[in-house]
Amino acid sequence: MTSSVKDLVLVAGATGGVGQLVVSELLEKGLRVRILTRNPAKAQNMFNNRVEVAVGDIRDPATLPDAMEDITHIICCTGTSAFPSSKWEFDPSPSWIEWIQLLVDRKHRDSRAKNSPAKVDAQGVTNLVAAAPPNLQRFVFVSSCGILRKDQLPWSILNGFGVLDAKEKGEQVIANSGLPYTIIRPGRLIDGPYTSYDLNTLFKAKTDSKLGVVIGKGDKLLGDASRIDVAAACVECLFHPASERQIFELVNQGTRPPVIDWDKLFLQPTVN
Repeated sequence: MTSSVKDLVLVAGATGGVGQLVVSELLEKGLRVRILTRNPAKAQNMFNNRVEVAVGDIRDPATLPDAMEDITHIICCTGTSAFPSSKWEFDPSPSWIEWIQLLVDRKHRDSRAKNSPAKVDAQGVTNLVAAAPPNLQRFVFVSSCGILRKDQLPWSILNGFGVLDAKEKGEQVIANSGLPYTIIRPGRLIDGPYTSYDLNTLFKAKTDSKLGVVIGKGDKLLGDASRIDVAAACVECLFHPASERQIFELVNQGTRPPVIDWDKLFLQPTVN
């Protein structure tokens, strides 16, 4: 792919940590960007009116067709917290007694939450794939390491409330869609912007840009992944045909070279 005025990338989850950086990378490379958002005022302010805005919600398929006009690529960075919280948007807001039931009863939890992993990473991604134009040049999805290791620590803890199950369903829908795709599975996300309320936010974990990028296949890698490098991978893969119809894991390890050679990383991923 070469950048041109004809390229128009739809970014879902653009106001999240990885999504903000994806939009920045796309704009820096001269691509046109349209973001899918429920809050257009917030989005325009965040990106200084440099992007097109489509009002929509991947959880509501009726809101998606209008966002797809002239789209050439889709990058999906949507997600929610892995553990039940206010971000799951329970309706109505549960009492402390109801919280206990929600924590132990997955079926009840999923029926009450409007923004759970099942609603976002499974059903939402399914809706986005169904709405995608048939001539789409690439569908990029930010998933997670551990998809194939859900019965192992630490992934079994991460998947305690189904986030990896939902991500896996999203991956399967994309892979079976017939659309050209690239799936990026990062390790534990570090580096800002921080949008979650977890220990990573409290301790501001970061690489200080001192660690190299390791790309793997087969879900063997273990480690942290800089949001900065995850976003770069989402954009760089659009320019590299070798990344099409591939699933890559990404972590930060080792010494960082002066320049990240994405072509080499996508062509020769680590297989342990």
